[in-house]
Amino acid sequence: MSDQKRFTITAALPYTNGPVHIGHLAGVYVPADIFARYQRMKGSDVAFICGSDEHGVPITIKAKKEGITPQELVNRYHKIIGDSFREFGISFDNYSRTSAPIHHETASAFFTKLYKEGKFIEQVTEQLYDPEADQFLADRFVVGTCPKCGNTESYGDQCEKCGTSHNGTDLIDPKSAITGNTPVLKETKHWFLPLDQYSEWLNEWIVEGHAKDWKTNVLGQVKSWITDGLHPRAVTRDLDWGIPVPVEGADAKVLYVWFDAPIGYISATKEWAAREGKNWEDYWKNEDTSLLHFIGKDNIVFHCIIFPAMLKAHGEYILPENVPANEFLNLEDDKISTSRNWAVWLHEYLQDFPDQQDVLRYVLTANAPETKDNNFTWKDFQARNNNELVANLGNFVNRVIVLTNKYYEGVVPETMELTERDQKVLDQIKSFPQSIGDSLDRFRFREALQDLMNLSSIGNKYIAEEGLEPWKLIKTNPEQVQNIMYVCLQLTTALAILSEPFLPHTSNKLKKILGYSALDAESAGWDRVASSEPLLPSGHKINASELLFSKIEDEQIQAQLDQLEATKAANAATISDLMPQKEETNYEDFMKMDLRVGEILTAEKMPKTDKLMVMTVDTGIDKRTIVSGIAKHYTAEELVGRKVTVLANLAPRKLRGVESQGMILLAEDPEGKLVFVNPDDAVVNGSTIA
Repeated sequence: MSDQKRFTITAALPYTNGPVHIGHLAGVYVPADIFARYQRMKGSDVAFICGSDEHGVPITIKAKKEGITPQELVNRYHKIIGDSFREFGISFDNYSRTSAPIHHETASAFFTKLYKEGKFIEQVTEQLYDPEADQFLADRFVVGTCPKCGNTESYGDQCEKCGTSHNGTDLIDPKSAITGNTPVLKETKHWFLPLDQYSEWLNEWIVEGHAKDWKTNVLGQVKSWITDGLHPRAVTRDLDWGIPVPVEGADAKVLYVWFDAPIGYISATKEWAAREGKNWEDYWKNEDTSLLHFIGKDNIVFHCIIFPAMLKAHGEYILPENVPANEFLNLEDDKISTSRNWAVWLHEYLQDFPDQQDVLRYVLTANAPETKDNNFTWKDFQARNNNELVANLGNFVNRVIVLTNKYYEGVVPETMELTERDQKVLDQIKSFPQSIGDSLDRFRFREALQDLMNLSSIGNKYIAEEGLEPWKLIKTNPEQVQNIMYVCLQLTTALAILSEPFLPHTSNKLKKILGYSALDAESAGWDRVASSEPLLPSGHKINASELLFSKIEDEQIQAQLDQLEATKAANAATISDLMPQKEETNYEDFMKMDLRVGEILTAEKMPKTDKLMVMTVDTGIDKRTIVSGIAKHYTAEELVGRKVTVLANLAPRKLRGVESQGMILLAEDPEGKLVFVNPDDAVVNGSTIA
């Protein structure tokens, strides 16, 4: 990417039915903030945009449970999330919200243009309806079995286990989340975006046009969606919370949240531009602007297929140059779950570790799930702080500042004749803006951070090289010590500058220690580090030393682990409440089920999926193919030879093109692991279970 460029950088709108946790930070907000800060330091024109996503069914469900209005709920979490982002140091140019009037106006105008130009399909379809609640069951008002992975707690819009997006009518055995009743089908009119009409264009634009510069995980998911076939997707919903559909005769209908939410990027930019005296269209309609979406992998389809199709249909907007989506972050080897309270919440972290925002930023970047799911542990958090931030970066800086004040009363010394060793370090310093920048331009944030820490390691090696330690040379060769301390101060200043995108609080603290405000403001720029001019000139006076980082003690970490253990115990105690008894059945219906003992003969993970396993099962009466979503719980080797309970007369169903001819019975333990309902190994294959 070239210098002096304009960037519109968006970060996924957090949903305001709860606070932000470390999974959100690692997947979206920390990398987006690093990139935005880096581009500002490069002199680029940056609009870093985000806001609260305040519409959708989960909002109304939670508000009903708490006995408050949806607006009261989103007001509460909008404040918690916004305050947390500010304290943590996420440098949004504007953090807006989708309940704002400017967003309602922008989303309504966007819909109206597409409606008037005939870009939608109007259809009367049968949707799930709860007669007792007297309402249609949109999205999360309905739960059932996912048709792709078999998760029995899939929502009507998306399965959170396999990430598949679908409609409520696709669910197996759907139930109303309001009353628990089995819904009926009822006709209703909605407007659809015909995604199938954009398949060829999407394939050409993304799969062919961005094969070299987009991340493989993003391209893989996009290819899968296009290959499976795109279908028209509803842009309206039967709800009373959201943006009213601006069409006559569309009473009690609102814009579907997936349609209105990404338009929030545009409305938030409008809001910011009006406040700052800028032209918002420069950031959304100028081809010289680079549009980047920072998201998690569960939002890939919306930002790489649906939103681009919306922008294409509108015709006046630029398209994203890149969508650097990350994978998921786990917590202590378990999936982060808001419903199970298995998370590290940002606002609570800021209370428990005050003034240590950059420690979390550092750990989440060093351990970022850039190419695969990764894991956060409190022990690793402690080790990275104590062994890397304190012992490496903090140790070097503290030595340099303390010795400068001790030997020269805080004044940067004059240099004598520099040795080859001195000059080598000065030359190395100049190479780091380019190397770190190259990694950031390719969205390799872990690599960039490691490079920054390599610069600190160079300083530690230089100042503590045997026989050349300044605290030993000061009496015998004070001239050489002047050179060493001068070089160390240049390196320290480079760290103060180059650490700003990653560790902004630390960077600001270090600049104050160095008296950086007394220097020319231009010297704070990214490329200034590579110039031939000194970063900190001789004669400049620095301030007293302050510790950049403090050691995190075992007691602090144990407190966090104890809190997680308490959460795990509470979840285990209430596990029986998570799955209420299904509606009453009768003996005749039960006897229709053909439950047999089977044996797994072969097993193979289905290509391009994380969870599906294709197995050949001997049911005694035949050998058949059964597909099950257990690949994350068992390897193929663990499955072969295992006796299982099979529902043999379940109607065949295709999963990713493979016909599954039955279902294997499994249970889910309190830890979320799928376990088999095992028959005795001695029982003959084909034996029926009555």
